[in-house]
Amino acid sequence: MSDDVLDEPLDPPADGRPSASWHRGDVVNTYPTQSDYFDRTFLRDHILKGWMPDEPFLTRGTKITAFGSCFAANITRHLDNLGYDLSARRDPGIHISRIADGLVNTASILGQFEWALENKKQPGNLWHGFKAEGFGFDEDIRLRTRALFQASEFFIITLGLSEVWYDEITGGTFWRAVPKEVFDPARHKFRVMSMEETRRDIARIHALIREHVPAARILFTVSPIPLAATFRPVSCVSANAVSKAILRAALDEFLRSKPEELNRTLFYFPSLEIVQQGFIDAMRPDNRHPQNYVLDVVMKTFEAVYCVGEGTLDDAAELWMMFRALNIEHIAARKPSISQHEHLTAASRIENAGFEAREKAKARETAFNRPAAAVKPAVPDKQALRDQRKEERKALRRARREEG
Repeated sequence: MSDDVLDEPLDPPADGRPSASWHRGDVVNTYPTQSDYFDRTFLRDHILKGWMPDEPFLTRGTKITAFGSCFAANITRHLDNLGYDLSARRDPGIHISRIADGLVNTASILGQFEWALENKKQPGNLWHGFKAEGFGFDEDIRLRTRALFQASEFFIITLGLSEVWYDEITGGTFWRAVPKEVFDPARHKFRVMSMEETRRDIARIHALIREHVPAARILFTVSPIPLAATFRPVSCVSANAVSKAILRAALDEFLRSKPEELNRTLFYFPSLEIVQQGFIDAMRPDNRHPQNYVLDVVMKTFEAVYCVGEGTLDDAAELWMMFRALNIEHIAARKPSISQHEHLTAASRIENAGFEAREKAKARETAFNRPAAAVKPAVPDKQALRDQRKEERKALRRARREEG
């Protein structure tokens, strides 16, 4: 190994920003560094940027219709508590009010719009509530749903998952899973919706609203609540990552196709990103539902962006910083058991060995990639430089252990 390798930094720049070696275009938004999480502009600069209207526009007189996955219930409850005009209050007896947070896939959401607005016949025996009770095609409920849609000024549609059960004969999709008493293995099948199918459903929902309620504003969001279980032969963690990725990518592709509407009459609210990126450990012990204070931050941010007179992003940022600190305190307060402590000790030893191996590998890689003409003459006190770098690494490891 050439000795001049010791004169080169082995790590990237501390701020993690890209170098100026490449063309960076007219727009460059960098991924946040660790220090950015202590900045009051974090929500604005690293999560909300590019997704906000020029100013809030929702008032307590705005007729709001919100439904979709289970996260829709959090939005509905919060705005209802503030006195906003929610569809669940205007007509609590229609399907989208009774199971506002149970229409978890795009096909089931689209089905409500097609049925209500265009009287499109839907495949039978696929609509069920939380206790597997059947929901029918009552004409009075359809007309009431149609009237509610047509009177709506703001739609909030929450997308939940991409895994669906469907009827192979009719092609219809269940709202949720298949009730035991009606399950027929010859016709009821499971699949993962593709990104293109999902994008088409979103586009169709948008088109129906534009045709029948042209003045309405539309907001889409993706629920941060993961799958409770997967019916795929893979881990639920990996299946959930795919499920959310399909929804998020399909929605983003659709939104990019509507630049003339984006942030004017068509919106995306990044609740998924606030929960996943705004906190270190956002979930309750079930690891599926966000802590109440996490939901408070999400909704306070929603208020600041969309609701007239309900607070500012500075207010939301203050709340987020306070609760993120609380989140960190909760994590630190968790005392490891004796066995966990033994694992942590062993992990520390492995980490130290891995650190040394990586540093040596980076040094060898740098030496290998250096052009021969750039190699400097040997430095007489090379052993002293090696010893100095070795001591620096030891000090760095000690600091990391103390921090941990």
